Amino acid sequence: MKKQVVVIGLGRFGTSVCKELYRLGHEVLAIDTNVDRVDYLRDYSSHAVVANATDESELKSLGVRNFDHAIVAIGDNLQASVLCTLMLKEIGIAKVWVKARDLQHQKILEKVGADKVIQPENEMGIRVAQHMHSDKIIDYIDLSNEYSIIELVASAKVADKTLNQLNFREKYKCIVLAIKRQEEVDIAPLPNDQLQLGDILIVMGHRNDLKRLEDRGI
Repeated sequence: MKKQVVVIGLGRFGTSVCKELYRLGHEVLAIDTNVDRVDYLRDYSSHAVVANATDESELKSLGVRNFDHAIVAIGDNLQASVLCTLMLKEIGIAKVWVKARDLQHQKILEKVGADKVIQPENEMGIRVAQHMHSDKIIDYIDLSNEYSIIELVASAKVADKTLNQLNFREKYKCIVLAIKRQEEVDIAPLPNDQLQLGDILIVMGHRNDLKRLEDRGI
């Protein structure tokens, strides 16, 4: 499902998130006070503008209230990130994810209403973008520029069906490496293994094939 996301702060982290969300087909509004950064993102976003994200009137004039999600990636400036987070929540953004520089910063952001706090040392921009792209994706690991491993939650659409019936390899060119069910992990599952609702599938494949699998729904 296409989402509308505003990314505020176009440093390395914000740029990475912005480019990946845009590549995945989402509408992305990129905001920064640095003209060069904004110019660079014009080809990797739906809209890129120079604006002060700590000015509520500027945010409102950009139509930010119409966006589903916001990512605040100005973690190096604690005061600005906290103020921006507060304003975005007051404007009515449903989900505000914020970059934090350390644990203290994270605690402050959580207290002012951030829905998710990211520390770049632990989470990379592309991983965050993939998670926001779909609620079905639990985790995402890059193997190379082309191949990845993702964890997907099995839906009612595939419940009670075997891997042989679903034929992931033939239909999507993806390989199911393992199936997690509660505390148990089935490594190298067999073709006749049957899925249950809520199972977690660990799937490897080309990034385009994984996206196609996820878009078709499992």
